[in-house]
Amino acid sequence: MRKTNALALAALGTALTMGLAACGGTAGGGGNTGSGNNGAGAAASTAKHNDGYTKVVNASDAKGGTLKFALSDEPDSMDPGNTYYAWNWNFSRLYARPLMTYNPSPGENGLKLVPDLAEGPGEASADGKTWTYKLKKGIKYDDGTEVKAADVKYAIARSNFTSELTDGPKYFAQYLDAGDYKGPYKDKNLDDFKGVETPDDYTVVFKLKDPFAEFDFLVANPQSAPVPQAKDTGLDYEKTVASTGPYKIESHEVGKQFNLVKNENWDPATDTTRKQMPDRIEVQFKQNAEDIDQRLIAGQIQVDLAGTGVQTAARAKIVGDPKLKDSTDNPFTPFNRYAMISTAIKPFDNIDCRKAVQYATDKVATQAPWGGPLGGDIGTTAMTPTTVGYKPFDLYPNGADHKGDLAKAKEALTACGQPNGFETNIAVRGDRTKEVQVAEALQASLDRVGIKATIKKYPSGDWSAQYAGKPDFVHKNGLGIMIAGWGSDWPSGFGFLSQIVDGRFIKASGNYNMMELNDKSVNELLDKGIQTTDTAARNEIWSEVDKKVMESAAFLPFVYEKTLIFRPANLTNVYVHPAYGMYDYTWLGVKQ
Repeated sequence: MRKTNALALAALGTALTMGLAACGGTAGGGGNTGSGNNGAGAAASTAKHNDGYTKVVNASDAKGGTLKFALSDEPDSMDPGNTYYAWNWNFSRLYARPLMTYNPSPGENGLKLVPDLAEGPGEASADGKTWTYKLKKGIKYDDGTEVKAADVKYAIARSNFTSELTDGPKYFAQYLDAGDYKGPYKDKNLDDFKGVETPDDYTVVFKLKDPFAEFDFLVANPQSAPVPQAKDTGLDYEKTVASTGPYKIESHEVGKQFNLVKNENWDPATDTTRKQMPDRIEVQFKQNAEDIDQRLIAGQIQVDLAGTGVQTAARAKIVGDPKLKDSTDNPFTPFNRYAMISTAIKPFDNIDCRKAVQYATDKVATQAPWGGPLGGDIGTTAMTPTTVGYKPFDLYPNGADHKGDLAKAKEALTACGQPNGFETNIAVRGDRTKEVQVAEALQASLDRVGIKATIKKYPSGDWSAQYAGKPDFVHKNGLGIMIAGWGSDWPSGFGFLSQIVDGRFIKASGNYNMMELNDKSVNELLDKGIQTTDTAARNEIWSEVDKKVMESAAFLPFVYEKTLIFRPANLTNVYVHPAYGMYDYTWLGVKQ
């Protein structure tokens, strides 16, 4: 084990703190920590409601069969370097290994970082601007060639410095000291990319502009999974990803299906975090959400890939049937479900018009589509209670019953020069039943004070690339309010907030700061926090950022999410991974 200095220890300390926060008093002793042994199987033999939150359910060493997933729409991309859905950061680990990853365990143990491609955590320089990782030797792609340091460097270059790949985050582009590098599609000489150095085939050195105390978390995202430069086909790479995980791509018909088979060149001796249980893994896209629920209950498929829980009709059926309910988990997730109010769309460029929406919203009604209290607690902040740095506050109290303060809403309308209300549009992902129902509840809430909102439905597959995540489209179509959800990129206030509130992250496409908030004080606090090595002081800063964001009145929280996830009897090795708020897709098996 190589020496890890204070900066790296500070980053790992955040994960341990997050583990305590994420438990919420319900995760208990953590149960099985990843051995999958017979004792765990005996302990989990009588599956009960929420068992998967604390231990491995239906533990089994039996291999074989086909594990079936379904999704209500299609992904942004199956390319690990070009995706930003939480479920895909979880799922892509089946075929793509980043430098670091999370411990395979329910409860607080699952929030600890462990090495994946790397031998150990990054070694930070004294000034915190250089992070060095040593690769494990002998890790191979599915074609039998060995992974080299240059492949990690290339993966970072393509995912963050090209204009073609827009769907993933751009942390590396912002924080690496790469000058005016234009990316490998414009400059094929990788030596010109100075932000990452590879002094030998097994050493990767990241050169930063400023200290970044949580860098180990950053390289746990799938963008650090290696990509051989000769095999990169740009946007088409999602069809032929060079696999380093236990599975490889057999076929990918974009928007329809995605099939994986075992990768015979995966060596479990180099990978202690994944299993290789099924023979095949099949994913169907563009499936009806309610139909997915019925097929889950019937055991015809094993997993709803989105990991967001069953829909209203299935929830009612399950809760009313004790046997079905015993096959569910109802965990708190890292997600906040909310709306963003665009500061660029009139009349929401006036803060008082945004405050009118805050006060007018019936939060009981917007909580209902998620399942009422079963679906989560009513939200009043940007960060969730599972996020390190969270402190409770409510700047816009909307009545003791949370059903709206119409008097305050009308005062705000008068203050913004719209005493009789105004018209606006609410954008929502049309295939997400619960989000559409939230939009309808919000529409009814606003109507009470004269705000007439028209609901606009768009497909979730292109949501960030073409619709709500494209400011030009938002402006052209007058999308004043956008229904959204967000979970931490990693378990800290920075990992939750930076991509959605930092004005410097507003992008022409793939934009997640849909409110287009660009507050200098928010941006500066984010910089100050990520350079702070003291964990407690850093967490205080994240709380300050949260309050400043809420003071803008552009962020409208609905629910600190809990999901009701159904696990069919033929699904094995099931547990809720706290880093993703859904089942660990790399552990699952299926009974023959």
